Amino acid sequence: MGTVVTPAVRLKDGARLYSVLHPPAPQPSPTAPPPVTVVLLHGWTLDNRLWQQQIADLPDRLGAPVRLIAFDLRGHGRSSATRGADATLEQLGDDLAEVVEQLVPEGPIVLVGHSLGGMAIMEYAHRHAAGFAARVVGVVLVSTSAEGSSRTSYGLSPRLARVMRVLEMQGAGLLARSGAWRPHRRLMPLLAPGVRWLVFGHRVDTSWVALTASMVGNARLCAIGGFRPAVDLHHRVETLAAMRGLPAAVLVGSADRLTPVACADTIARELPGAELVVCADAGHMLPIERPDSVTDAIVSVIRRAAPRRSPGKLKAHARKLVQKIRA
Repeated sequence: MGTVVTPAVRLKDGARLYSVLHPPAPQPSPTAPPPVTVVLLHGWTLDNRLWQQQIADLPDRLGAPVRLIAFDLRGHGRSSATRGADATLEQLGDDLAEVVEQLVPEGPIVLVGHSLGGMAIMEYAHRHAAGFAARVVGVVLVSTSAEGSSRTSYGLSPRLARVMRVLEMQGAGLLARSGAWRPHRRLMPLLAPGVRWLVFGHRVDTSWVALTASMVGNARLCAIGGFRPAVDLHHRVETLAAMRGLPAAVLVGSADRLTPVACADTIARELPGAELVVCADAGHMLPIERPDSVTDAIVSVIRRAAPRRSPGKLKAHARKLVQKIRA
């Protein structure tokens, strides 16, 4: 399956988002409906490379045509830097709406979000309820939270976790004012042991740490610091109502220090039909640590979404969801 780097998505505020399109096999006929498009959103300080294993495996595992789009969130990877006040989850929700409008103008969509990317999906559902209801047929939420960082303990005692949170927020404020520089790229080999401890579980391959360190090194300082307060303030438990009735999966590592199992439990409780997958001994980086589990969850959601993908059913579902959100 070929990979096509698409022209950068130019947003209304002038920002550009780097995106990669992985096209499906040829359609059996010109009149066939468009295949499902899977839109992949990475986590804080990462980039589209997070999904490289899912992109490689998903078409064969699904055994059906599928389009995949992975893009770098603003301030991350090869996308434009953030500019002060735009390092917010509200902005990421709006960015996702524009990506859908420009790159996926028709056909059903399955949204897959890791960590900050999962929060962006919730924000999109909140701010663009009609568009979400009309287009989205399934959701996969990986290592994320609807309650911000309120349950983040860093794997420490409550007292030490409070100290860690204060230090982190103070450091984030400094980084947010540091511009689009990436001087930490040269320091990532020295920081790799800390990355390993913070985001991985008990079994770690050195290649996983190297990839993660490379992604973090590509994130701009203003984005690393700028998005941290937005994560802290994120609270979209009530927005999960927009996803009820959709095929969904919620995944978390049992050793996740950033979005622990309690975060996934909250989401799954609000989405009673969702498949909850707890990956034993894994940390926060499930797309890398447990790629097969993540790919299997996406395949399951796509297959469960198949009966709902006719235009008539999508429109009826959209009307019901919008009515529920407005109620």
